[in-house]
Amino acid sequence: MAVIKVRNTKEVIEGHDNVLSFLEKQGVLYEHWDMSKLPEGLREKFDLNDQEKEEILSTFKEDIEELAGRRGYKTWDVITLSDATPNLDELLKKFENVHVHTEDEVRAIAAGHGIFIIKGDEQTGYFDVELEAGDVISVPEGNPHFFTLMEDRKVVAVRLFIETEGWVAHPYQEKDEVNQ
Repeated sequence: MAVIKVRNTKEVIEGHDNVLSFLEKQGVLYEHWDMSKLPEGLREKFDLNDQEKEEILSTFKEDIEELAGRRGYKTWDVITLSDATPNLDELLKKFENVHVHTEDEVRAIAAGHGIFIIKGDEQTGYFDVELEAGDVISVPEGNPHFFTLMEDRKVVAVRLFIETEGWVAHPYQEKDEVNQ
């Protein structure tokens, strides 16, 4: 289950209902998919070939298509990041800049962990959403955020997009405040 850490108050939010309620108030979609249907051999594998990525997509086909139908997503893929990923540190630098998108940024964590740092409403400020296998999040279009890995530096995620060219980030500059 996801855990939320509000940066300006140090509040920690845990438990499915509490996390769901907090994120709904911030306009962020949160769901949890059943990871028990993922084949055992893929649950902790972070260096995937194309066939294994397709197996993940096939395993979650119904979940993906249901979410895509509700939210208008047209394409999806699997991304994997770990110490086995070429140029991982350079990739993380790209992800770790606060940015926005012209569509939702959607991730369904299939294995490992990751953190979305999201700008909330004026009162909340930035908050971290620590995600684990089964967690599904959709950061709304235009909402400043960035993504990074947790200490284990391993994640496998299904990404869903509206635009067929996929992930396009646009830099975001804070107005008179520190973003981290």
